[in-house]
Amino acid sequence: MFQNTKLLILSSFFVITVGFMFLWFGLQPVAQVSHEQTVVASPPVATTVAATGSAALGVEGERALVTRVVDGDTIVLDNGKTVRFIGMDTPETVDPRRPVGCFGKEASSETKKLLTGKVVILQKDTSDTDKYGRLLRLIFLPLENGEILFVNDYLVREGFARVKTYIPDVKFESRLYEAERQAQEAKKGLWGKCI
Repeated sequence: MFQNTKLLILSSFFVITVGFMFLWFGLQPVAQVSHEQTVVASPPVATTVAATGSAALGVEGERALVTRVVDGDTIVLDNGKTVRFIGMDTPETVDPRRPVGCFGKEASSETKKLLTGKVVILQKDTSDTDKYGRLLRLIFLPLENGEILFVNDYLVREGFARVKTYIPDVKFESRLYEAERQAQEAKKGLWGKCI
């Protein structure tokens, strides 16, 4: 009998202690997510784009603020790093060795409209950087409605970009090729104007 009472008292003490710990830590303010931390999603930001076919769920990656768009497939972050989108290529607009590509200005404009001043989630595939030192990333944009826009897919799906993959960074290759096929069939963007 004494043994059962002792066990009951110890169990009660443990439950009460753990309960107070949960209560105490649950009431503490949540630390802000730093630039280098991994997040599952970030707070929604204002944009008028619907994620529809380019929606993504459960996205993890590095959160960063886009301060400048170089062209349709390259952005600059608030830490000064340049990011090149994985798996796709938009027509050229800034390379001095090449003429401005057909639909390049439209692609650059769309990326500026989508990402300038926005917090995005950057996801690495396999490679960290390209031969120019740019980060290679998949780009995800949290939307007002709670969806997350997979920007690489969106730009291909809407005809602003073509699929261009390099091994080993082929995580979403089949998805991007399907998006490109749909854009071609619907003659969206460059598929209706340039091809």
